[in-house]
Amino acid sequence: MATTLIIIQLFIVLALIFIGARVGGIGLGIYGMVGVFILVFIFGLKPGNIPLDVMLIIVSVITATASLQAAGGLDYLVGLAAKFLRKHPDHITYYGPLTTWLFCIVAGTAHTSYSLLPIISEIATKSKIRPERPMTVATIAASLGITGSPMSAATAAVISTDLLGGKGIELKDILLVCIPASLIAILVSSFVQNRVGKELVDDPEYQRRVKEGLIDPNETLESANTQTPTSNTQHKYAKRAVWAFLLGVFLVVLFGSIPSLRPSYMVDGEMQRLSMPHTIEILMMSIAALILIVGKAKVGDAVKGNIFGAGMNAMVSIFGIAWMGDTFFNGNIEFFKNGIADIVTQYPFLFAIALFFMSIMLFSQAATVRTLYPLGMALGISPLALVAMFPAVNGYFFIPNYPTEVAAINFDRTGTTRIGKYVINHSFQLSGFITTFVSIGIGYLIITFLY
Repeated sequence: MATTLIIIQLFIVLALIFIGARVGGIGLGIYGMVGVFILVFIFGLKPGNIPLDVMLIIVSVITATASLQAAGGLDYLVGLAAKFLRKHPDHITYYGPLTTWLFCIVAGTAHTSYSLLPIISEIATKSKIRPERPMTVATIAASLGITGSPMSAATAAVISTDLLGGKGIELKDILLVCIPASLIAILVSSFVQNRVGKELVDDPEYQRRVKEGLIDPNETLESANTQTPTSNTQHKYAKRAVWAFLLGVFLVVLFGSIPSLRPSYMVDGEMQRLSMPHTIEILMMSIAALILIVGKAKVGDAVKGNIFGAGMNAMVSIFGIAWMGDTFFNGNIEFFKNGIADIVTQYPFLFAIALFFMSIMLFSQAATVRTLYPLGMALGISPLALVAMFPAVNGYFFIPNYPTEVAAINFDRTGTTRIGKYVINHSFQLSGFITTFVSIGIGYLIITFLY
């Protein structure tokens, strides 16, 4: 009887995740909260832990990033990236993905890639390089940057005190494992992708569009290199805002890597050190103020930008969906311990598969971490193994309806970046699976030899 009730609860949880994902936006959070209501009021489960630290970190980091956008700092960085990429058009399949990855590591969100994807597409097209090659890796790389960024909500979730932060895992461990793992994975994917598909001039879809006059095959990179110049004053303020934001990133990494630098205080007769989640919250909100001051930006503009909207969507989604997941798994933890603990402990990669498929449904790395990592900890999986598995939460590329994928398809005027006849046979699958497998594999090698 108990097993039947758990199966019913699981079906309800998965159904609400599916509905919330289909609705989009804050739908995940809303329908996740419906799940909490059903589990608590109907099935009598104890409410799980509310992911407050993760939500507050999202607020603080997104506020700083949105302020940077309002000050023109993101546009300034995109201009620098575009200038660099145009100087190296022959290596766009490598440099394009590395650029979107680096942007995401610094800003903590894959949405920064929207400004870079059209530039990557145009450089590839004018250089007669099949745009599908750099575009697919660049899109996946942007998401992969989330699992190595000190600014991302997903990393914040991992190092929160009620998850791996309470098991001795610090920010430096995430960076030490995930950054080199994702870097190598991107390079491997770029190497493979650079040999996929026909050359651009031989592609039937490209030839069709040229024939119909949709694309000018004689247009050169130089002739397409037109940008609207900004005033010197705007440039100066944007540059100051960027330096202020980078100061915040540096301080977060510094305090995360050297815990002894964080303030200590007495609590109930014991000396305690300021937690990393609280450190990030204090630093980034303060940095937001600094950005607004030195960048001469308006608070109203920060709130109106797409970065702020995306961040608030993420916060609401995590609030509902993670609370529902925590309520379900903790409410039935004995069942999972008795049923699958031995198998998962013996074959940890099975848990990585679970993370991958959950991320497909949730469309959020942070929500996936908050939903399944408590279960992984309860099952006795090593905290370091969970760090190595972190890139598995990037599985939402599997179904090509995530905004960055949709944007990449639309930005490729040649039509080489596409969704296949059977939907899941789309351009992003190869890069997605390569980066996932390689990054997890490299992560395991790092924790094996360095810890």
